[in-house]
Amino acid sequence: MPYEPLDQNRLTQALRRLGELAVSEGIELELSLYGGAVFTLVYGSRDSTKDVDALIQPSDIGRRLSRQVAREQDLPEDRINSDVAQFLSEQEAKRALPAETFGPGLAVTVPTAAYLLALKLRACRPPLPGYPGDAPDIRFLLGKIKPGSVEDVEVLFARFFPHDVLTVRAREIIETALADLA
Repeated sequence: MPYEPLDQNRLTQALRRLGELAVSEGIELELSLYGGAVFTLVYGSRDSTKDVDALIQPSDIGRRLSRQVAREQDLPEDRINSDVAQFLSEQEAKRALPAETFGPGLAVTVPTAAYLLALKLRACRPPLPGYPGDAPDIRFLLGKIKPGSVEDVEVLFARFFPHDVLTVRAREIIETALADLA
C-alpha cells in the first residue's frame, strides 16, 4: 500500500513523539539519522522522505517505541529502519542536532556534510521510476562543500572509505557537478 512521504513537519512531530515516549519510559534514546531524513530535516533540499534511515539505541526499546509512534500517527511500522548500518564507515563523522529541536528523551545526530557525501558517493544509486537516484543529493552536497577538484573529493571519500575507490558513475557525477558549479 503506498503511503505519504514524510515532510519536515511530519517527521519532526514523529520524532518529538518518540522522545516523549522515551521520557515516559525513563530513558533517553540516541538516534543517528542518515539519508533522506537528513536532506529533509537539516538541509531542506528535499520536500520529504519515504523512509527514515536511522540507527537507534537502545535498539529494542527504540524499535518498540518507533512502532508505537507509527501506529499513533498512521505511519508504516518500518518507516524507521536500520538497513543503512551495512553501508556505514568505521570512521563516522557526525554532529548533534540541537536538543530543543525534538525535546527531551531523544538525542539526534546526523552525518557531517563530508561524511554524507562519502556515503552517497559509495552508494551512487541510479535513478529508478519514482526515485531520482543519488545524483541530486551528491550535486547538492558538492555545492555545499565546494571542493576544488575531483581529487579533493577522492581524498574526502578515502577519509571514510580508505579501501574503496570511486566508481566511474560517481566520478562522472562529480565531474559534471564541479563543472556546473564553476
